[in-house]
Amino acid sequence: MNAEGAGAGAGAVGVTRAEYCVIACAEAWRGDGEVLASPMGLIPSIGARLARHTFSPDLLLTDGEALLVGLDGAPEGWLPYRRHLTAVTGGRRHVMMGASQIDRFGNQNIACVGDWSRPRRQLLGVRGAPVNTLNNPTSYWIPRHSRRVFVERVDLVCGVGYDRAGAAGPSATRFHRLPRVVTDLAVLDFATPDHSMRLVSVHPGVSAEQVGEATGFGLTVPDEVPFTREPTAEELELIRTVLDPKNLRDREVPDPENAARNRETPGGPGGGGR
Repeated sequence: MNAEGAGAGAGAVGVTRAEYCVIACAEAWRGDGEVLASPMGLIPSIGARLARHTFSPDLLLTDGEALLVGLDGAPEGWLPYRRHLTAVTGGRRHVMMGASQIDRFGNQNIACVGDWSRPRRQLLGVRGAPVNTLNNPTSYWIPRHSRRVFVERVDLVCGVGYDRAGAAGPSATRFHRLPRVVTDLAVLDFATPDHSMRLVSVHPGVSAEQVGEATGFGLTVPDEVPFTREPTAEELELIRTVLDPKNLRDREVPDPENAARNRETPGGPGGGGR
């Protein structure tokens, strides 16, 4: 399916943009086998649990920090830090982190904006990003795809990208892998000869051109760009009634169609009412 046309592909009736993001995040863990899934953020957490419920039953789920959780998200155990490090440094964990900045080779910044010696904005700090990216597969979830996030060059390297890992040699590339980047617009990966970022799919209602305009560097764009796959009826039921019955996902990624309807409704949000 070609997604080049602006606004092409409305998608399945009733499926929201957030639900396509959940599906795209879940797919990051497809085929991983018995690994520790460490999702950071609401939609990645729903996605990891969905994968465990369906096509990746061998995943061991965490809350992204120190607890092991069951299919319903309830704590089932504690992961001591020493055991956590054993999993991390042996390639037996697949984490999905956020990114304040990310570049074409997957270098990620979550520490600061501007020069390190005098930053314009202080963020989370480097934290565990270098260890994550050099020692186990790392994917990224970015809820607002924009040129502020997708930059030509990150201000500070926290998560290590393909170019820097390659330059460091075998010790850095042994477990280094960046499977995918999921955003509110699209799915991207690094499956190109030079490991630069490639557009894999766009969510229904989004065009490849729109993704390019929201990206601060040139993407590799195939001649045919498919839409992100539709959720099955079983997956939708799980998302809506088991994994996120309070519909918190739509707060993280509001649905464009619902927002448009609200703007057009007199008295509704943005509709001119008092």
